[in-house]
Amino acid sequence: MALETCWLSQNHRGQAVFHFAGISSISEAEKFRGLDVLLPFEQRVTLPAGQFFVSDLIGCSVFENPAAPPKMSSSPCSLTEAPVLLGTVRDVQFPGEEISGTPLLEVDTSGGEVLIPLAVDICIKIDPKERRIEVLLPEGLRDLNSE
Repeated sequence: MALETCWLSQNHRGQAVFHFAGISSISEAEKFRGLDVLLPFEQRVTLPAGQFFVSDLIGCSVFENPAAPPKMSSSPCSLTEAPVLLGTVRDVQFPGEEISGTPLLEVDTSGGEVLIPLAVDICIKIDPKERRIEVLLPEGLRDLNSE
């Protein structure tokens, strides 16, 4: 079924409205309510720097960087510690209409789920092409998730 137009409705809290070829009435369109609209990857819009499609984040490996680099080092190899694999992104949670806040990465780890805010000071490097996210977890975040 060919898509003719698409817009965000001001009357329906910014929900997307799709007009498909061959559908000429609201009653005909109602049978498609709630269905997913899929586009080929090649037809997706290019997002601005620092924005990502959820589908590009799901499945990424999450690596935890050390909290602080060592102050002294005897060799160039020990200047920084290697990031440690924390887990894999299972999904992304978004705040609801009534709640403002930062989206959360749901990360499956060997110790269970960890929720990590999708914030630039925590998710310090996101590379969907490499399927990799590097995080710098604030002190206490793991304890917050285990409660």
